[in-house]
Amino acid sequence: MEPKKDRKHYFDSEPTVDSNRSEVSLVLPDLSLDFTTDSGVFARSSIDAGTKLLLLDGPEPVPGDATLVDLGAGYGPIAITLALRNPTAHVWAVEINSRARELCAENADRAGLKNLTVIDPTEFPNDLTVDRIWSNPPIRIGKAALHGLLRQWLPLLNPSGSGHLVVQKHLGSDSLQRWLTNEGWPTNRRCSRSRYRLLDVSPSQRHLGPAPP
Repeated sequence: MEPKKDRKHYFDSEPTVDSNRSEVSLVLPDLSLDFTTDSGVFARSSIDAGTKLLLLDGPEPVPGDATLVDLGAGYGPIAITLALRNPTAHVWAVEINSRARELCAENADRAGLKNLTVIDPTEFPNDLTVDRIWSNPPIRIGKAALHGLLRQWLPLLNPSGSGHLVVQKHLGSDSLQRWLTNEGWPTNRRCSRSRYRLLDVSPSQRHLGPAPP
């Protein structure tokens, strides 16, 4: 479990805690990766269990030149895994935390990736539609902010696209599933394991709209 002082800062755009870099490992059936992490970013001391579950039990990404988004990419475990598993796709690692973005870019370079772009949310191209959105969303930003984030990004899904979220049960996974469905994004539970649920989100025509500002 990561220290409280890191939890306080991981969704800030400019962390104020002192830098203290370290290394963590991610081991999956098909990949073994090392990542540089730091104070002030999410899951700095180990790969988050929800992130690993999403990578183990999430869906196969779209083949070909698909557009994939990791929303709230942190230092990059989801985005980098997707880019390695799908070398012909383009992966956008979207992250508000400047320190995490720097780490994600460094970790992508370490992995030799050319099909991954790390950006601040405001830099996402306004004419792009998305085949898959993957996310271990920042639940601790609060319900209103989380709902606003999802209202910005889920409309970018193309009609055959989908979103895939991992959420802890005690942090409101079931209520989030109901909210998404009520908002017009039909949402099903892919699986439930330990403290987490994986949610599959379908696009809705009524929410098609412009990209986030």
